[in-house]
Amino acid sequence: MSTPSNIRLAVPFFMVRDMEASLNFYVDKLGFKITNQWTPRGKIEWCWLHREAVSLMLQEQLDKEKFDHEGPKGKGISICFQCVDALALYHEFTAKGVEIKEPFVGNNMWVVAFPDPDGYRLDFESPTDVPEETKYSEWFK
Repeated sequence: MSTPSNIRLAVPFFMVRDMEASLNFYVDKLGFKITNQWTPRGKIEWCWLHREAVSLMLQEQLDKEKFDHEGPKGKGISICFQCVDALALYHEFTAKGVEIKEPFVGNNMWVVAFPDPDGYRLDFESPTDVPEETKYSEWFK
């Protein structure tokens, strides 16, 4: 007898310093949509964002002093988004002003990597047969 799957989704949950700046980044620049939100004091303090098959949650830290003294957010944390065409996203995001270092090939994938406003590393990756460590400028001439 087959048991239905119980665990179906893992959603990254980021504590952020400035919700407005984070929403500008994720919604306006990366194209995510707000699908749920919590506004107990008249502004968004928590939200669920969604784009295509990916979700993430943001919550603004209310105690800013505690947030600032806990050390850098995002250090050592990467979220890897598996994509059909990471290079298309590179062009989409840079056209909206996102600063991204040059894409490269790592582990047989194009890697488009950059930090969000709180230092969480976002990696958008897609499979390729281009040789390892090739930089975009070397491949696209």
